[in-house]
Formats: sequence, structure tokens, C-alpha cells
Amino acid sequence: MSAIVTVNNVHKYFRRGAERVDVLNGLSLEVPEGQFLALMGPSGSGKTTLLNLIAGLDQPSEGDVWVAEQCISRMSEAQLATWRTRNIGFVFQFYHLMSVLTAYRNVELPLLLLPLTAKQRDEQVRIALDIVGLSDRIDHRPGQLSGGQQQRVGIARAIVTDPTLIVADEPTGDLDARSAEEILDLLCELRSSRGKTIIMVTHDPKAAQRADRILHLEKGLLVDDVLATR
Repeated sequence: MSAIVTVNNVHKYFRRGAERVDVLNGLSLEVPEGQFLALMGPSGSGKTTLLNLIAGLDQPSEGDVWVAEQCISRMSEAQLATWRTRNIGFVFQFYHLMSVLTAYRNVELPLLLLPLTAKQRDEQVRIALDIVGLSDRIDHRPGQLSGGQQQRVGIARAIVTDPTLIVADEPTGDLDARSAEEILDLLCELRSSRGKTIIMVTHDPKAAQRADRILHLEKGLLVDDVLATR
């Protein structure tokens, strides 16, 4: 299976006055297409930084990041913004839904940046909400939905553009155990039945075990890379 993500000898550092703070230290990895990957590690290990680099939200200080045969680490900010719209679906810990908008309108938002007709947008929104099991909540606002339902809306928004890659930052971190399991079931279903590549940052070992593969980072280095056991 070919790699859809390639991270090649990536360093990421910041300047704090005269001091250089290293976050990633020559990290390399490949993610095959259709894999569900979990990134784990203590706070400050670099896992969220790595996720942001792969998602095109940040750029490495050194090294290259390739996604679907495009070197995104050499793109301009304007190029990255366009690329993210078409290629990345984001799932956040705290949902980041617009409270004044219905589930339908929240899911529609990424499509407004694409050259689609109103009919095309409507079809894609309804398909996405059906996939996450919320066709009957289409006109509900976030305040009328449970936490698990709000995260489902967030996932529908992430998949509505049919992205190359789904990136999830602690997607179960704000949910009770039952809702968390339902969200993980949904992510696994997106991977198995729709072939989506998913990269998830999590602190929860139980959540990580739902992935196909677990990477452990410490102090900006990859210290463990294992296939998940179920």
C-alpha cells in the first residue's frame, strides 16, 4: 500500500529570545493510504505539532512533508489555505461549531469555499449528515444536541468535502465513555468502509487501541511504532 503521507527528516523549532526550543528533532515517517494512525505521547512531546505540519497548519523549520504526492512544506500560505480546503478534514476536541447555525449550516461551511452550486452543496451536506447518523437533526443548533451529537456534526463537516486526509485532535477528550466509543466506532467505519486515512492525537490508550497503528513520541522523537492489537 502506497504512502499518502511522508514526513522526511523534519525539524521544528522556535526562538525564545536567544534560546532555540526544539519541538521535533529529525522525525521521519510514512502513513499508508487508508490507515487509522494514533499519535501518543506526553504533553510537549511534539504530537500536536506533527499533526499540524501534516495538516498544513504549520511548516517545518527543516525537512519536508508530502501529502498525496504534493510537497506541502514548500507551499506559500495562500497555497496552503487552498490546499487545506480541498484535502484536509479537521475534527476538534471541542467541536468548534457555530452556535447560531444549524447542523446543516455548520456542515455546509467548508463547501462555501469551493466552486459548487447550491444543489451540489445540499447533496453533499445531506450525504455527510446521513453518514454520521444525524439526518433527523439537520435543523438543530449545537445547543440542542448532546456532546456526542455535536462531535458527529464536527465529523460530518470534516468529511463533507471528501478530503484526502482526516486529522483529529483529541476527538473524544470532551465526551463521556459511551459517546467516546460511538465516535471511535464512526472513525473506524470511515476508515474501513470508505477508505479514509485518519491521523488522531490522543492521550487515551483505549482510544489509541481502536487505531491500526500507534506512534509514541517523546521530546520530538519517535520512540515507538506499533500495530494496534484488539
